Formats: sequence, structure tokens, C-alpha cells
Amino acid sequence: MVNPSWTLQIKPGQSLGFLHTLKAVYRYRDLLFLFVRRDFVAQYKQTILGPLWFIIQPVLSTIIFTIIFGNVAQISTNGTPQVLFYLSGIVLWNYFADCLTKTSDTFTVNANIFGKVYFPRIVVPLSIVVSNLIKLAVQLVLFFAFFAYYYTTTDAIAPNKMILLLPLLIFMMGGLGLGFGLFFSSMTTKYRDLKFLLQFGVQLMMYASPIVYPLSIVSEQYRIIILANPVTSIIETFKYAFLGVGEFSEMHLLYSFVFMVLLLSCGLFVFNRIEKSFTDTV
Repeated sequence: MVNPSWTLQIKPGQSLGFLHTLKAVYRYRDLLFLFVRRDFVAQYKQTILGPLWFIIQPVLSTIIFTIIFGNVAQISTNGTPQVLFYLSGIVLWNYFADCLTKTSDTFTVNANIFGKVYFPRIVVPLSIVVSNLIKLAVQLVLFFAFFAYYYTTTDAIAPNKMILLLPLLIFMMGGLGLGFGLFFSSMTTKYRDLKFLLQFGVQLMMYASPIVYPLSIVSEQYRIIILANPVTSIIETFKYAFLGVGEFSEMHLLYSFVFMVLLLSCGLFVFNRIEKSFTDTV
């Protein structure tokens, strides 16, 4: 029997660095887009309304927030139209929450695929972040429609040049969602109960972000807690840019950016280590 001469040996990469991850994603970019298509098609397959849920979800949330927080609780929106105030927070928050929750079970949901074929595992959570950009784009169009209406009919909003920061804000939201998701996906391989804690944590984090209330009404004793949330400055900058309300601080935004970079780096490190042995625990 003749021993075959192997020309290619597949094994886990030795480097866990960010540059190594980027190179691996670039090599498998075609697979990345296939996963993006899969995520988009599978999510609304066999549904009656399909992608219309992209619009229905934020509209229903905005209506509920307007009734409960705007009319019943009478929480201030700093003089801006309630619909526009709540929608501006919901759009970015939905993108962050979807990236976080859907990447958090990467290993458990894709265990069968990971056990049969090799490819950089980071492609899967990254495809979720990219596919969610489609949903975000549709919801931004909805927001821009309301924005254009109120801008032409009232003087209640005052957009400014900070609108140019929108791509950065979206990038930071996606990075935070991916970073948290990588951590949770690594931990849920051993501790499945964390996925239930995550669902509660995401809801709690939403109320710790200035989505249904302006930061200006938060008392000083709780203000530092709200500002410690890296999502806070992103939401506030978005509202300040498009509505002219909220608080824009370069230092707070820089804090969120540094937090995102560190979180994403640590998340990638842990994720790359867990991917080598997760099949023993999943």
C-alpha cells in the first residue's frame, strides 16, 4: 500500500491576533456572503409578511413607547416629536440587540456544521452582523421618512453636521454587539443557562440606555451608571445629530469607541481559543 503524499494539512491557526482573523475572513469572503444570504433568507422563510417585519417591528415599538412612556408616564422628549424621538433610539438599539443575541449562540446552533468542515468560525458571527445591516438599512429609511416629514412641517428638530458620524455610530454598535456576542457564545458552550440570562440582560440594558428617556432627566447619582453603558453615548450622538437634542461629548464617544475595540479584541481572543475545543463540550 502506497502512503499518500499530503500537500495540504488543515489545522487550527497558531495566531490569535486581530490581523490573522482579518486575513482568514478575507480568504473566506465568498463563504461569508453565502452565510449572509442564508441568514437573511432563513429568517423570513415561510412567513406571510416577510421583510415587512423590518418595518412593522419598529413601528409597533414606537407606538407602544409613545402610549406608555409619552402619554401615560409623560416622560419628556426634550420638545421633539415623540414618534421621532423613540424611533431614533429603537433603530440603532435593534441593530445592537440583534447582533448580540444572534451571535451569542454561534457554537450551539452551528455545532453540526463546525464538526464536519473546516473554515474560520468567526465567519458565522460576522455574517450575522453584516446581514443585520440590511434590516438596519430598511429601518433607517423608515426613520428618514419620518425625519423628512417633521423637518419640513415643524421647527422642533435641528439636525447638524454630526450626521456625518452615522457610519461610525453604526460601526460601533455592530462592534459592541459582536464583541458581547463572542463572549457569550464562548461561555454558552459550557453554561447553557447563560442564554436565558442574556435575554433578561438585553432588556435591562435597553432601559439603562437613553432610548425611552433623554439623558438630561437622569439624576446625578445615576448619571455615571448610565454613562458607563457604552451604548449611551452612541444613542445620544445619533439623537443630537438628527434631532438637535441630547448630549454630544467627544470624550464619552471616545470612551465607547475604546470600550468597543477592547471588547472586540478580547472577544476574538476568547472565541478563537474556544473554537479549538468546543466540540468536546457542545
